[in-house]
This record gives sequence, C-alpha cells and structure tokens, in this order.
Amino acid sequence: MKELAVISGKGGTGKTGMAASLAALAQNKIVVDCDVDAANLHIILEPTIQTEQIFIGSQKATIQTEQCSACGECEAICAFDAVHSQPSKNGTNGMVYHIDAMSCEGCGVCAHFCPAGAIAMNDNESGRWFLSQTRFGPMVHARLGIAENNSGRLVSLIREQARQWAQRDHYDLILIDGPPGIGCPVIASITGVDLVLIMTEPTLSGLHDLERVRDLTRHFNIPTVVCINKFDLNLELTAKIEQTVQHMGIKTLGKIAFDRVFTEAQIQKLSVIEYSNGTSSQEIRILWNKLKTFLSEDTP
Repeated sequence: MKELAVISGKGGTGKTGMAASLAALAQNKIVVDCDVDAANLHIILEPTIQTEQIFIGSQKATIQTEQCSACGECEAICAFDAVHSQPSKNGTNGMVYHIDAMSCEGCGVCAHFCPAGAIAMNDNESGRWFLSQTRFGPMVHARLGIAENNSGRLVSLIREQARQWAQRDHYDLILIDGPPGIGCPVIASITGVDLVLIMTEPTLSGLHDLERVRDLTRHFNIPTVVCINKFDLNLELTAKIEQTVQHMGIKTLGKIAFDRVFTEAQIQKLSVIEYSNGTSSQEIRILWNKLKTFLSEDTP
C-alpha cells in the first residue's frame, strides 16, 4: 500500500482539481480529503455517506452555578478573557459568573484552581468525519466546525481510518488531497507518505510558497515532485521555478497549460479527466503515469 499526498504552498493552484483527476485515473485506491478546514473535494466527488462520527477535539469549561461561590478567581486567572460576570438578578449583592464557549480554549486552568470545584470540563464537538463511497471508490473526509481548533488531530484521525480501511479491503493506494500552506494540518497530511506532489503556479507567491513547502517535505525526508499548473501564463517565472526545483534536488514531473476546462469541469461537479479529453487531460494522464513510476520504484 502506497500513500500519495497532493499539496500546495498556497491556495488556488489547482490542487483539488488535480486530486480529483488522479482519483479518476487511479485504480484500487481510497481518497482522503485532509483539507478539513475548507474541504471541497466532496463537491466534485459527491460522496454518499455511509458512516458519520463526531470528532471531539477539545473540551470547554462550564460553571455549575449552584456550586459557585462567586469568588471571582476564575475571571482573574483566565488568560483568554472567557469568564464574564454580571450582578445577580435575585436581589442579592452577589455576582453571577459564566464562561463564553467561543472564547474558552479548554485549557482547564479555571477548573483546576476553582476553590469550590464548581467548574466542569466537558467534551466539545469540534467537527464530524465520514466514511463514504464515490463513483471512484471509497472516500474518507471530515468537516471541522467553525472557529474550532485541533485540525491536525482530525487529519490524523481520518488518515488512520483510511489506512485501516485500505488494509482491511486490500487497497493499493491512499490518495490524499492535503490543505495548502505549511501548518499543522499539512504536517499531519504528509507525515509518513510515500510521495508528495506539490502543485504550484508561475507567480511570485507561487514560487515563494513552493520553497516553503519543499523545506517542510525536506525536513521530514519525504520524496517530493512538482507540477506547475498554468505554466504558460508566465513562461519566465515558469523557467525560474524549474531552475529552483532543480536546485532543490527534486523533479518537475509535469506542466499543465492554463485551461478553462478546470473551472468548467468543477461547475459540472466533474474531474477534468471525465469532462474533457483535451490537452490538459492528456497532460494529467502523462503526469499520473510518471507518479505511478515514482511510487513503484520508491524514488528518494
């Protein structure tokens, strides 16, 4: 079983469109959408959900009013300004304390130091994850809740679910659509994979972010290749990217010309491979054949 991750240093490089096309071409695979903060691969693949599970990514503090002595200690020590107080409405001169769930980071300091033991730490539903079927086969994906954290943990969870599924049903490939950037969810998406495909574009930000994400894959010693999307929009920058990639000691495995079929296919909820058999589709097929060779040869 091999794992291939498609990532990018920035958004808008065609990463998800490429992942969808590779899903259309690859055989005997499981697709994983690890961009849990802004998942969109499901829009193209239209999965039918078979299993839905709650993701508990953190805890939130709540004050049990009947036990609270209104000492104010929690408000004084909260580093996130999540504890608020207001005068009691029952006619006494006391204060009533409550915790804003949106501001609470779940650190548990208030619960630890509350002299009355009036603060409880409760599991917080941070998102959902899904086991699904698509027209291209199994898919594991997730949705992180608004303003929730621990996206890296959620990515690790769905990758482990995909591995278990692949081992149980003897799938040969796990195809990962990773998030953009170099943060925690990206690290969780690529750790331990067999090959990373970096999608980039011929812009200054594309070049800069390519260098950053390559530093990340180098740090984890992950075999890496590059595809330049929309290469013909700026041939000078494309040449500079190719030189930079060569100096990095890795290969530019593919170049895809600018083509409106990427957008047109997504509007129709189709991969480029399904939508058109034109130049871009042929370039992606050539890229996939090269990727298969890299995966089969365990190229360093």
